[in-house]
Amino acid sequence: QVQLVESGGGLVQAGGSLRLSCAASGSSFSINDMRWYRQAPGKQRELVAVISSVGNVHYADSVKGRFTISRDNAKNKVYLQMNSLKPEDTAVYYCNAVILTDTNYSAWGQGTQVTVSS
Repeated sequence: QVQLVESGGGLVQAGGSLRLSCAASGSSFSINDMRWYRQAPGKQRELVAVISSVGNVHYADSVKGRFTISRDNAKNKVYLQMNSLKPEDTAVYYCNAVILTDTNYSAWGQGTQVTVSS
C-alpha cells in the first residue's frame, strides 16, 4: 500500500503564508490526480485543490487566487502554497492521491493542522 505523509502545517497570523507538502511512498505505483482536502471543526471535508498527472489544476472558489497546488512527479510529491491566509482557512488539511497499480485505489494522508489567528 502506498502511504501519504503530509507536513508543513502550523499556526500563522491572518495574511500570512504556509506551504504544505505531501510525499507518497511505496513500491511499483504511479499516481493520477493528487488533491488537497480540508475539514474544519463541525464541518464536512471539502475539496480545496486538484492537480492532474499532466498539471491541470482546479481550485475551490474560496481559495482561488490565494492557494497554488503543484506537484513533482519524479519525487511523488504534491504541494499547496497558501498565501493571504484567513481565519476561515483553519482546518485539518488532508492529502489524497489516486494510486494506479494492479488495483487502483484512493490513498489518504493522516492530515496536518493549519490554524490561522485573527
